[in-house]
Amino acid sequence: MDHLRAGWKLAHWPRFGSDGLPHADLPRAEGKSLFETIEQSGLSDEETYIVWRGERTFAILNVFPYTSGHLMVLPIDAVPSLLDLDDAIHTELWESVRSAMTAVKSAFNPQGINVGVNEGEAGGGSVPDHLHVHIVPRWNADTNFMTAIGDARVLPMTLADTWARLREHWPG
Repeated sequence: MDHLRAGWKLAHWPRFGSDGLPHADLPRAEGKSLFETIEQSGLSDEETYIVWRGERTFAILNVFPYTSGHLMVLPIDAVPSLLDLDDAIHTELWESVRSAMTAVKSAFNPQGINVGVNEGEAGGGSVPDHLHVHIVPRWNADTNFMTAIGDARVLPMTLADTWARLREHWPG
């Protein structure tokens, strides 16, 4: 059997994203979630891959995406559940998800989009203390053997290029 390898993927080397290039790999600030640490780091949005900032929410690239264009929308202040959002944050969050979908469709022309929340560790949340909504562009037959059998993903764009394209296409 032949095996395909993506060397940059091995163990997700610290400070490197899925494209093998450096990203802001920050130690979690005391009393803060990973995403609060990134959002409040003082680093540029280009360094942190923050695509958009609102009054109560922001959008950021997933540095280990399922596909190019995979981003997340989340409240600025960490909450673990949708049920913990006040009305103003809830409204802005879902308006931001709609804007993210618009940007993804405009920037990447996918044939579909997955929108999802993995709440809690048992629900599949990799950062269960900070609710985030995934927006993942999809194309027909994109769940091919590379991920299912090859345990690898093909990303045709760097994270930096993806970030720039999504910012360019963000509505408003």
